[in-house]
Amino acid sequence: METIQLDPERQKKARQYARISRRLSLISMALSGAYALAWLIFRWGSSLQASLQTLSASPAIQVALFAAVFGGILSLISLPLDFYTGFSLPHRFGLSTQTFRGWIVDQLKGLLVGVPLGLGLLELVYALLRWQPDSWWIWVAAALIIINVLLANLAPVLLMPIFNKFVPLGEEYAELSKRLLRLAERAGAKVRGVYQFDMSRRTKAANAALTGLGNTRRIILGDTLLSEFSTDEIETVMAHELGHHANNDILLGIVVESAVTLVGLLLAFWGLRWGVAVFGFQGPADPAAMPLLVVVMGIYGLITMPLGNGFSRWREKRADQYALRLTGNGDAFASALTRLANQNLSQVDPEPWEEWLFYSHPSLGKRIAMAKSSTHNNHHGSPE
Repeated sequence: METIQLDPERQKKARQYARISRRLSLISMALSGAYALAWLIFRWGSSLQASLQTLSASPAIQVALFAAVFGGILSLISLPLDFYTGFSLPHRFGLSTQTFRGWIVDQLKGLLVGVPLGLGLLELVYALLRWQPDSWWIWVAAALIIINVLLANLAPVLLMPIFNKFVPLGEEYAELSKRLLRLAERAGAKVRGVYQFDMSRRTKAANAALTGLGNTRRIILGDTLLSEFSTDEIETVMAHELGHHANNDILLGIVVESAVTLVGLLLAFWGLRWGVAVFGFQGPADPAAMPLLVVVMGIYGLITMPLGNGFSRWREKRADQYALRLTGNGDAFASALTRLANQNLSQVDPEPWEEWLFYSHPSLGKRIAMAKSSTHNNHHGSPE
């Protein structure tokens, strides 16, 4: 098997790219936080809500209009940073293949999908706030579980095709398709087929996933993965994804995420009560308190981010271990991870604090070392 080596020049660029991306992410979070705090400090929310009440007596319309103004202004303020982060920076580092027109189209598609979904969720939250002001947070958490399960089921057939074209693997990849379907069967995962999608329209990076639930579950492979990776490498990458299924990570993830969300919503419940007293909101369901809701959930998200990433790294490591057991091909997995580092411009050796704080996966250096160690152990055995 061809030995793939890490490209030192690509790693130098990867470290630069990671550093700039982190800074931009922190700037974006600070900008959003400062914006929401300004609405509270200067009482813009109460002024806007007073005007909206003269336009409509409907609470639902008031919520929609408030969200349109509050969110719309933030989107406009964030647009230059979003453009640099999502378009200019990837082009600067040779990762992106997307045209400016393609980026604009993606933004419009994102709005067409995200605005109705976001507004629908927001209206649900405020309806529950009005209906059950003392227990709304429990109802919202329960609703989010149902919504997450529905979206996981429907995303491959309704949402994802809006952004990418998915087609079954053709005759050129018939053998690969058979191997992946057999692999899924060995992992106990029932899939509806193997599809490729047009990642190359936007990026040079490669990826693969096991998407959907039940009758929408399918294997998807980026065309950039198909064109650059060997069959053995692709098999090990998909074995990792199947490891999440075998380890019940989807169910466990929903349970953990729901518990974390429930605590966050409880804090939001207390925060809104405090806001009514301090900022003079008309009640917890007052749309003027929306910026406070954003601030509380944002701070909570920052605090819990390292814990969530730690949990994710644990599950990702278990999925790696499963992939190595399922395929018995540590060389191919190490090669695939090395190729991903080179192709996706991924840093293999972040500082420990960076990995602890920002990384949802173990560092690629650790993953590659584990794969190579697995091969060594398989070759030499272990003492009895």
